[in-house]
Amino acid sequence: MTILLATNNVHKKAELEAIFPDWQLLLPSEGGRPGWDHDETAETFLGNALGKAWSLWNAVGGAHPVLADDSGICVDALGGAPGIYSARYGSAEAGRTLSDHEKNGLLLKTLGDRADRSARFVCALALVVGPHRVFTVEESWDGEVARSIEGVHGFGYDPLFLLPALGVTSAQLSPEKKNKLSHRYRACRRMAALVADLEQFP
Repeated sequence: MTILLATNNVHKKAELEAIFPDWQLLLPSEGGRPGWDHDETAETFLGNALGKAWSLWNAVGGAHPVLADDSGICVDALGGAPGIYSARYGSAEAGRTLSDHEKNGLLLKTLGDRADRSARFVCALALVVGPHRVFTVEESWDGEVARSIEGVHGFGYDPLFLLPALGVTSAQLSPEKKNKLSHRYRACRRMAALVADLEQFP
């Protein structure tokens, strides 16, 4: 099955390709829509995922199913922040988009020495197949905010996302290990079951 991804993030594409080896996943630029983008204005991960999916599906005239992901880290001691603003964290104050390293540093500074460091990654997926064929999934991955940036794998907040049971951050896991544990994997596994049904009953 060929599916367009409503993202320009090559790291997300690589993770999804590892999880869905039997699918042909295309970025907008590979599907004839270079420069495609969508303003995330919803108040939930799921709302943003749906917004992106519909935006790209309409842009390509429904030529292919479109899969959109919206994800981020929610820190309990910060009232769930950065949450849906994870990708844009600190950008308004800085007047530019911060690098992943800068966002991790800002999160560490904001959290400070708080004892409660519980957090979770959240991933919402939306698949638009047709005007009235829409499928959504939302999953999470519990952990803590580490006290220092550790690890070289992954992207985003992976170097700060500590897994207490394993004693390592997400960025210290191999990509293969992460893809068997993560919020994105959990959501994708459920979406894959839906897609299997679509392929059986088109």
